[in-house]
Amino acid sequence: MTLLKSPLAIAIGAAMIGLSTPSVAATTDKAEQASTKEWNVLTPPGDKQTITIDTNETTWSNLDVSPDGKSIIFDMLGDIYVMPMSGGKATAITSDRAWNFQPKFSPDGTKIAFISDREGAENLWVMDVNGDNMRKVSDESHNLLHNPAWSPDGQYIAVKQGQVTGRTIPGGSIRMYHISGGKGVVVRDRLHGAKSQKNIAEPAFSTDGKKLYYSVDATPGVTWEYNKNALGSVFEIRSWDLATGEEETVIRGSGGAIRPTPSPDGKSLAFVKRIENGKVMQSALYIKDLKSGIETEIFAGLDRDLQEANGAQGNTPAFAYTPDGKALVFWAGGVFHKVDIASKQAKVIPTRVVAEKEITPALKFAVDVAPDAFKVKLARWSQISPDGKTALFQALGHLYTKDIASGKVRRVTKQNDHFEFYPSFSRDGKYIVYTSWDDQDLGAVRIVSASGGTGRVITQDPGHYINPSFSPDGKHVLYRKVTGGYLLSGDWSMEPGIYLTSAKGGEAKRIIKHGDNPHFGAEKDRIYFSVMSDGTHRELKSVDLSGEKERSHFKGDYIFDYRVSPDGHYVAFIENFNTFVAPFTSTGKTLSINKGTKSFPVQQVSKYSGDFLNWKADSSALTWAFGPTLYQRKLTDTFAFLKGAAAEPAELTAQGIDLSFEKKADKPEGILALVGGKVVTMRNADEQQEIIEDGVVLIEENRIIAVGTRADIEIPSKAKVIDITGQTVIPGLVDAHAHGSYGSHNLQPEQNWNQLSNVSFGVTTIHDPSNDSNEVFSMAELQRAGLTVAPRIYSVGRILYAGNAPGYKTPISNLEDAQFHVKRLKDAGAITVKSYNHPRRDTRQQVLEAAKQMEIMVVPEGGSKFQQNMNMIIDGHTGLEHALPIPNIYSDVTQMWSQTKAGFTPTFNVAYGGIKGEDYFYDTTDVWKNERLASFVPDYILNPRSVRREKAPEHHYNHINAAKSAKQLRDKGVTVHIGAHGQREGLGAHWELWSMAQGGFTPWEALRSGTIDGAKYLAMDHDIGTIEKGKLADLVIIDGDVLNDIRESEKVAYTVLNGRIYDAATMNETGNYNVKRQPLFFENGSKTPMHPATEVYMEEKAHKYHWKH
Repeated sequence: MTLLKSPLAIAIGAAMIGLSTPSVAATTDKAEQASTKEWNVLTPPGDKQTITIDTNETTWSNLDVSPDGKSIIFDMLGDIYVMPMSGGKATAITSDRAWNFQPKFSPDGTKIAFISDREGAENLWVMDVNGDNMRKVSDESHNLLHNPAWSPDGQYIAVKQGQVTGRTIPGGSIRMYHISGGKGVVVRDRLHGAKSQKNIAEPAFSTDGKKLYYSVDATPGVTWEYNKNALGSVFEIRSWDLATGEEETVIRGSGGAIRPTPSPDGKSLAFVKRIENGKVMQSALYIKDLKSGIETEIFAGLDRDLQEANGAQGNTPAFAYTPDGKALVFWAGGVFHKVDIASKQAKVIPTRVVAEKEITPALKFAVDVAPDAFKVKLARWSQISPDGKTALFQALGHLYTKDIASGKVRRVTKQNDHFEFYPSFSRDGKYIVYTSWDDQDLGAVRIVSASGGTGRVITQDPGHYINPSFSPDGKHVLYRKVTGGYLLSGDWSMEPGIYLTSAKGGEAKRIIKHGDNPHFGAEKDRIYFSVMSDGTHRELKSVDLSGEKERSHFKGDYIFDYRVSPDGHYVAFIENFNTFVAPFTSTGKTLSINKGTKSFPVQQVSKYSGDFLNWKADSSALTWAFGPTLYQRKLTDTFAFLKGAAAEPAELTAQGIDLSFEKKADKPEGILALVGGKVVTMRNADEQQEIIEDGVVLIEENRIIAVGTRADIEIPSKAKVIDITGQTVIPGLVDAHAHGSYGSHNLQPEQNWNQLSNVSFGVTTIHDPSNDSNEVFSMAELQRAGLTVAPRIYSVGRILYAGNAPGYKTPISNLEDAQFHVKRLKDAGAITVKSYNHPRRDTRQQVLEAAKQMEIMVVPEGGSKFQQNMNMIIDGHTGLEHALPIPNIYSDVTQMWSQTKAGFTPTFNVAYGGIKGEDYFYDTTDVWKNERLASFVPDYILNPRSVRREKAPEHHYNHINAAKSAKQLRDKGVTVHIGAHGQREGLGAHWELWSMAQGGFTPWEALRSGTIDGAKYLAMDHDIGTIEKGKLADLVIIDGDVLNDIRESEKVAYTVLNGRIYDAATMNETGNYNVKRQPLFFENGSKTPMHPATEVYMEEKAHKYHWKH
């Protein structure tokens, strides 16, 4: 104890000096933590059931050896166990709903330090060795702790702390806590400051207590990257002198170095590195002599570490020396081992664990896939006319008004040859300005009478136009010009910016080159706009009509939009999905503004979300909208200081104008007969493999009316017969994790080449677990109405994001917050919500409870966090999105998962933990030569990614390991689904099938996962996923025998979608119809690539919605 006192005291003092003042985020975290106290992680609401696990294997178990060498403690599926060093049946030390892991014996052997989420966040706890007297040492609310390590005197415990930035990948630091508790002190701060995503982990005290060892991601830059080269030097081991604060690199080199573990005599350091022998790449246990520097391999059969993944909870399981220093005890291959260091001989320690776990059944709510009519929910740019009588909005690609008194909805314009966007009333209410888009003629700014009619073009040149609004006197129109080249033609993309033109038309003047949401206030010679600054701040600025005399008015954290009132006296803003208003306070300086501002009045006005900010023309009321509801609130209901206002503000506005209306769903007419093919029905696919040779599928309108052999099915004389002899018919592919763009700045093409490609490759249903709510739900409605050709589109909309990103951060501190966010997404059209890396388990449980109450499913982000993934499963999530980060799973996991009914979408194309599947297929196939793909994807998008590619041996590709784990789960009854992640339009769905085959799935099993399994996961199996009477006619007709060779699956001849049959090569509709699709913009001879601004926009969009891995 005397030995440690001085350096630890110095370290604590130095760390205290280095502590910064609490940030706004830290203050917010405390508030959120306080408001979750009432929720009990151990007893969440909902149904419960108890399952039993009886196993001789465990998965990714951290262990420690008792100081007397007689016992081993380890973790398995959220509980801590002890067993004799010789092995045998383990005894549970913890056995409750909390997730308890990473146990460590105290130096005297009387206590165990461990990590537990029993109060919501993963904190450091201590208990007696028998499990009694549990006590929380740390009190972190969001910056989670892992990898505990005792000081030799037993007075301190070092941990790794993870801190999130704008991304939910936590940057690591090393903290130290006294066993009595407290806030702890920073020993080694994050590598690159507050924005760092680089990991520091796995602290361990030197035997004499003078140093701390830890592993460090030493790759360049501040951003965490996927698929780092683990045979290079990714992680290294460093030491920190607790007396001087000096940091020194101890081990680095090929294969990296992680999990430093000092020997009892302090002369050696055991660690793990990655090795390659030409046949397998794996992790190995090494010992480094700290005097000579000699490194010796002790055991080469460890499960592959997480240096290439996100080792936020540790890069490899903890192992330990025996007290005499002669052996190492570790977990590998599902079992525990003891290896003699001198002889390098290892033996298995036999183990049996019998455990009972309480689980909540997975959320499932049936989705009505194809009603005859549907409610149009996504009303965009909603606003109220100056006279208060009419609501204006956009839906189904056109402008609509709703008479507020009668409820009558009507189209504003008479044109059907283009789509319409961004409507805005003039201040006298007589006119509406809007923008249009035509795939052939591009876009324009137009004006139409508010009473309806034909829109008049006021722009001289075609282009990409958004955000139009009238000047206060109605004589001019302000708008923003953006760029194309991705979904929309790149022609006419020069000189983007904010423009002003006469309402009569004529030459436009560019006022400024940048800025979002331009609009006028009270003055006709000054415009307002906003820009992002400092990462998370949005700033409201203004300039005169020459783009000069710039002023900065307000700046706020996590603000999504501003809108100045027409009289210039107020400013409204959206922060974290709610709407606020404040007096426009002007001092000649930039003022900080947010919901917590105290220097001038700021009031929340919305109870349920906010988007499309607007004002009544007389500035008496503010309007906002989300989904189908348009809300309005008078300023006199908000500010008590106004004349005529009540003494107290009215309750937050919760009731609005419902703009939804009913639309007949698209449905073809006639009868279609597919005759002569091999029909793979997938009917009762868990009990049988039904294959009908020389089969017939009979379709009337959009449903199957008969399936059988040619001899058994009578074909009506009026049926259109398609001969498919020699071809194979399977149900339409269900891509359960399909990202992609549905618009550009909310402008949407009439034909989306991305979705045409999806359908061409046989994808008939997609579920997008992260996208712009306005774009994806409006496109889903266009598809449902038959106004565009695309798969059936379902989505979570915008994710419930835990990162510190403006417009996306979703703070949830209680059940009411969770209900708010789930409701706003369901109102807009979501069938699922995505809980995205929320660090607190109580938060995730609250989202589940809110979803259950509102009958919507929850599909969480896996996030490369194995421990959280497992408690997501037992807590009742509908399934798990993304591969597990660890390379292998064992009997404990398969037994548990298979008893929960939660599904699994591994997204092999972007599988965590190593080189991903997408890269494998670029490596091993000539993707750019795929004629089908090249006909639907612009070459300047396809070729840069596919022509030049990296190569690696097959055993380096992690998606194969991921597929093997998925096969284990599927064999136990867990549904496994394809999820192409939008990595390659349509073809990526087939890569998912092929990846399954690499992992041991038979072709039939892979097709089952691509069809009925995905339908079951999304609760649509009553309508899609099989070929049988009564089901929707979503089918894929393949040239060749895909049951013999899964690689034949991409050879799609026809896709049947909702009863309409398309020639897959051209995407012309055939059968009972003969509809030739229009040329795509890059088929018309245009060679204009993406404008640089579009490249930046799409890159930001891909990162924002996590499409890019």
